[in-house]
Amino acid sequence: MALDIESLLAHTHPYDVLTPAERAALTEEVGLEEIAAGQTIYEQGAPQTELFLILSGRVDITDAGGEVLSILGPRNSFGERGLMRDGIAAVTARAAEDSRLLTIPAAIFHRLVKEHPEINRFFDRTRPARPRRKDVTTMALAELMTPDPLTCPPDTPLIEAARKMRDLKVSCIIVTEAGAVAGILTARDLTNRVLAEGIAYETPVHEVMTRGPVTLPSSALVADVLNTMMERGITHMPVVDAGKLTGILTQTDLIRFQATSSAALIQDIARAPDSAALAGYVKRIPELLVQLVAQQNAHQVVTRLITDIADAATRRLLVLAEEKLGPPPVPYLWLACGSQGRQEQTGVSDQDNCLILDDAVTPPDDAYFAELAKFVSDGLDEAGYFYCPGDMMATNIKWRQPLRVWRDYFRGWINTPNPEAQMLASVMFDLRPIGGNFSLFSDLQAETLEAAGKNSIFVAHMVANSLKHHPPLGLFRGFATVRSGEHKNQIDLKMNGVVPVVDLGRIYALQGGLSEVNTRARLQAAIEGGAVSTTGGRDLLDAYDMIAETRLAHQASQIRKGEAPDNFMAPTDLSDFERSHLRDAFVVIKTMQNAAGSGRGILS
Repeated sequence: MALDIESLLAHTHPYDVLTPAERAALTEEVGLEEIAAGQTIYEQGAPQTELFLILSGRVDITDAGGEVLSILGPRNSFGERGLMRDGIAAVTARAAEDSRLLTIPAAIFHRLVKEHPEINRFFDRTRPARPRRKDVTTMALAELMTPDPLTCPPDTPLIEAARKMRDLKVSCIIVTEAGAVAGILTARDLTNRVLAEGIAYETPVHEVMTRGPVTLPSSALVADVLNTMMERGITHMPVVDAGKLTGILTQTDLIRFQATSSAALIQDIARAPDSAALAGYVKRIPELLVQLVAQQNAHQVVTRLITDIADAATRRLLVLAEEKLGPPPVPYLWLACGSQGRQEQTGVSDQDNCLILDDAVTPPDDAYFAELAKFVSDGLDEAGYFYCPGDMMATNIKWRQPLRVWRDYFRGWINTPNPEAQMLASVMFDLRPIGGNFSLFSDLQAETLEAAGKNSIFVAHMVANSLKHHPPLGLFRGFATVRSGEHKNQIDLKMNGVVPVVDLGRIYALQGGLSEVNTRARLQAAIEGGAVSTTGGRDLLDAYDMIAETRLAHQASQIRKGEAPDNFMAPTDLSDFERSHLRDAFVVIKTMQNAAGSGRGILS
């Protein structure tokens, strides 16, 4: 029997990486178990004390609700997830047939993993570490900003503000009121607005300062600063968290670093004379995606930089529209939803947008906004952001309404969560302001999150709606691929991979009252806020990262081959190792979906 086991190990991965002497030693340390059909091998949540290798028979792996996740046969190992994580079984294993199992004690398993990188690589289901390009543009502002910048109250005389700037050798002073940023005064302002105009030195700074300057949170990327500076022609970026000033980043701080190509595109877009020129710049995105993926940037960095380009294109089109149509009759706000709203655009994106109009708008005013919406949406389509198949765009009068109507929309969706309401709410909960008067959205977002979180029936309907997208899991350690058509035998990395996580992130945000819109930020906030367990949340985060990066790598590969990028990939394009880990990522998503759907949710 020892010889049979040793021979089996020699022909079963990853045990085949052991030397003959190591396999012989392992044969003496393992055990054998005979398991009758129907017998439970271990339950989810129980201590995981062994790794199992099936010699004969069949074992079903199920979640806590009894749903089958995998059907395993001879030469399949199981139990490694609990052993590699925290020693607690992550799933339930039950013999579907009389089975004979080889058992490897936990201590022996951990020794093998420690001593053999190939075995560790095979069993470690966390996302493999990859070297990241340490580029200043992908760093958070918190890592580069100057904390505690120079400030003064609005009634400070100009001469006093100038002396403070001179004494501290800084090029700006932030004007604050009750801790909030009211304005900014720069050295250039003192030259152009004060000296050149002969303004009295005792004039209060609030009469000269730039009011309501553009700000970013400390979690934003340096690339966001570069893009905004180039687009708007500014040189100083106040950093604001939770309404309070926390730092400053200036062009001088960044001058020694070269701007990324995304920043160069933003600069070109901001100066585009018309939609045709703008489209030419935007169509360089595939080239940028290949470059960013090749530099091994994290997927959330790649998608953020690509989305920044869509944002800049939208804002430029709004400017061009106003130049053509004249000033708007009332304030408005253009918002994006979908992948642009979540800052998760890749190499292929449609447009999902809407307009919130000031309540002072009158019926005749809609002609102006209808023209503005058409101009911008046509320009985006020309640039490659094709029209939304579901017509969820500002060109549709339903999504071009006064603020009071939007309040009624959200109130109605929350109070009457029918299927249409669930679908619309799912899209609109990802709204993000792009251009116009941002104050039209801030109260609406806070009110909606509070009302939605308090309505347990609405949340339950949203949970049910979020479970409609299934990970592509086949039972026999394989994938459920598309059965026919152009993408036969391929898996949809978007609808069956990324979207299920997007849906879960949205549910966690609703339940936790989280204001984040980006999926990864929602998952992190959910973990930190207790809306999801630390273990489950981190597993889901790792699964999401793996799928999102596989999707981007697939698109980059297509672009390099001269093909149009899409979301469909054949599992055969992956190595056995990549397929195994990708499938495990889908299993994590399915497990978290089942937890959410069972109402144990979220915290299991």
